[in-house]
Amino acid sequence: MTVMATTIHDDRVWTRAERDALPEDGRRYELLDGALIVSAAPRPIHQIVVFGLYRQLHASCPKDLIVLGAPLDIYLAEDSLLEPDLLVAQRDQFDDAGLRGRPELAVEVMSPSSRRIDRVLKRERFERAGTPAFWLVEPEGPSLTAYQLREGRHELAAEVAAGESWTATVPYEVTLTPDNWAD
Repeated sequence: MTVMATTIHDDRVWTRAERDALPEDGRRYELLDGALIVSAAPRPIHQIVVFGLYRQLHASCPKDLIVLGAPLDIYLAEDSLLEPDLLVAQRDQFDDAGLRGRPELAVEVMSPSSRRIDRVLKRERFERAGTPAFWLVEPEGPSLTAYQLREGRHELAAEVAAGESWTATVPYEVTLTPDNWAD
């Protein structure tokens, strides 16, 4: 099995301009509170699950919202520019550079090398930004762990294992079945 490598360069504070000057080499470059996060291209199972979840989200998406996938920049602050695997946002929040402000939902499909970054660091950053929903997807299985913002904190809303379904209400009502994502 090939492992997707993710590294954090936190030896200095990176800016958006410095990140934007990096080469387009197939890697994902994100800023998280000034630290540069570099991720290699994802494995095929990662992309299969991303597109499977996209299909379920897109089918129920209201007209004022849009479901999009990486690479797409979310500008949370000058020192925080993230690219979740999937996002749901208000259509009118976008400009030519990406999404200005928080999405309604950010989804990360985890890889072996990004678990801590996704589970802890990115979730905390999206929480501080006021993102109403944050989901973590385990591609092997697949399964879903969903968090919902309550009183300023992301609280566990659901854990959905393979063979189960769950109906989310945030950012909109949609029934999710992880088993269908790998089809």
